[in-house]
Amino acid sequence: MNFPYVAGVDSSTQSCKVIVWDPQTQSVIRQGSAPHPQGTEVDPEAWWQAFLQASKEAGGLSDVAALSVGAQQHGMITLDASGGVIRPALLWNDTRSASAAKQLIDELGKKRWIESTGSMPVASLTVTKLRWLADEEPEAVKKLAAVCLPHDYLSWRIMGSRDIADIYTDRSDASGTGYFDLHDGGYCRDLLAHALRVENERVQGLVLPKVIAPFEAAATVKRDIPEIGFRAGTLLGPGCGDNAGAALGIGLGPREAALSIGTSGVVSVVSDHPVVDLEGGVNGFMDASGNWLSLVSTLNGARILSSTAELLGVDFADFDALALSVTDSLGLAMTPYFEGERTPNLPEAKACLTSMTLDNWKPQYLARAAVESLCLLMANALATITRCGIGVDRIYLIGGGAKSKAVREIIGEYMDVKVAVPKPAEYVALGAARQASAIL
Repeated sequence: MNFPYVAGVDSSTQSCKVIVWDPQTQSVIRQGSAPHPQGTEVDPEAWWQAFLQASKEAGGLSDVAALSVGAQQHGMITLDASGGVIRPALLWNDTRSASAAKQLIDELGKKRWIESTGSMPVASLTVTKLRWLADEEPEAVKKLAAVCLPHDYLSWRIMGSRDIADIYTDRSDASGTGYFDLHDGGYCRDLLAHALRVENERVQGLVLPKVIAPFEAAATVKRDIPEIGFRAGTLLGPGCGDNAGAALGIGLGPREAALSIGTSGVVSVVSDHPVVDLEGGVNGFMDASGNWLSLVSTLNGARILSSTAELLGVDFADFDALALSVTDSLGLAMTPYFEGERTPNLPEAKACLTSMTLDNWKPQYLARAAVESLCLLMANALATITRCGIGVDRIYLIGGGAKSKAVREIIGEYMDVKVAVPKPAEYVALGAARQASAIL
């Protein structure tokens, strides 16, 4: 029997999206979604249950020949020797490891980390969360047999294996851990041992996901999942981190940038060589196609808008109308560090409003100030990349924040490069679907 379709999964911070895609017509046939729990600490079982729910909403996967998973990056999942979860996963936006990040830099120096891994330790990266675990929950480290990321864990569950040796990842997601070599594509186990405060011999036996090359089959599903019609023997693609998936979904090439506004704000630029920023502002990740992905991420994104709209008691359409009803904020300025900030690296920072007057203390100016603050945050993120000598000829605005008419109309004022808004799509899931199609 011929199964003509493939599936792409986006297991993001807020939800799981599943699309069923036709490689022949390059079109989405069906799709579904399911929410994830709120918070920065999550039981990974929730991702599995959301995948099942989203797949059911998408009409099941009985006609799917291959599947690949894109997911939020950096989260820390700790497993024991039997594959059991030791503690809830810490997500990328959990900043409790900020002091651990500072420790790691103080101990080995910023240059060592950046030259080896392409990134300076910050609270978002997995390596800093592992140092936090070593200091705060040392008993968990004693049980530790494997460390993986959200994309790795969900792919493994879909595979149907309970053997931790079967866990796999791809180069884009591995490069966001903080203990993966940007240049030779192998794990820096010495850095991992240092983060965990253990001897090198201890981490030699620690299972880290095997790294699958771009567009190679990673595994086959080991058992049927009857509730969604998924069959044993279905091929699984390598998967990817969410930003690499979005780049693949858009078809991003060198000198093209994706500006994604979701839970976080991300500017990512494809390059044909690794980029090392010794100032630490740019993460030198890998992408899902064999290139590199220079990336700057902020902790604050579309929630700058949604939280302001909630404060004003308006829906998103009325919020946009308010922001566009005036041409500027009359000097009212918002610093939008509601959850601390990653770029600039200020994990303990708070948001604030300044320069309030009786003239600008009105809903329309507050709405405008919120949009302007988001646009300025993203412009500074892009400038952090371009100062490293990475040229950008075009920017594609994507993510939930791209649905805001105010953002679409205002953000061009803050960029020196043309901003294009592609047709709305689930680009991370689409990138994963393209991976799945490539392995047939």
